[in-house]
Amino acid sequence: MRKSVALLGEYTPTFPPHVSTNAAIEHSQNFLGMEITAEWISTEGIDHNLFDRYSGIWVAPGSPYKSMEKTLWAIRYARENKVPCFGTCGGFQHIVIEYARNVLGVRDAQHAEYDPYASSLFISRLTCSLAGRRMQLDLAPGSQVAEIYGSLSAKEQYYCNFGVNPDYIHLLKQGPLNISGSDAEGEVRVIEHPDHPFFIGTLFVPQARSTPEQPHPLVTAFLSSVAL
Repeated sequence: MRKSVALLGEYTPTFPPHVSTNAAIEHSQNFLGMEITAEWISTEGIDHNLFDRYSGIWVAPGSPYKSMEKTLWAIRYARENKVPCFGTCGGFQHIVIEYARNVLGVRDAQHAEYDPYASSLFISRLTCSLAGRRMQLDLAPGSQVAEIYGSLSAKEQYYCNFGVNPDYIHLLKQGPLNISGSDAEGEVRVIEHPDHPFFIGTLFVPQARSTPEQPHPLVTAFLSSVAL
């Protein structure tokens, strides 16, 4: 059976991260020598048959999404049922919200794009926008992402104005989700679930650095996990 990936987000053909998402998938497919269908699904089109049709989800940049609740449902299903899940930029942010609500029990955990005055803002506006910046990344020894990179450091491109609220980092550390990548200031940039074949979120946009000659290792690893 041909494997398929659902790209969850509001696809815009002129939005650079969406263009680079499509390109990065093609780069990694060619590298792996396998065909994996990737289809964009608007978040308001997510239904309970999603995982009957797709073998993995990539929660894409470009939030706010049309349906935050359906997006969080898809992330939760993937987390609980060990379906490969990759979240970049806005996808990373929603992985944090889902985890805060359904694992840490903070039912009102919120994202500032949707409700800037919420009492439990796990995702807040960054003091300094990262959009367009390329920054050094430090990876935790022994983490899945460090193994994928084959290194404890990298430089990656960002396209976001929101990130993990520093006031809630201590809570994020209280559950099984691992903070496996940070920038030079120690801000959270990569998260992963240790008991999962592939459940990784990056605040940066790895697909922006993918080329035909050098497919991005995270994209390649994600597609490999979908193909299993």
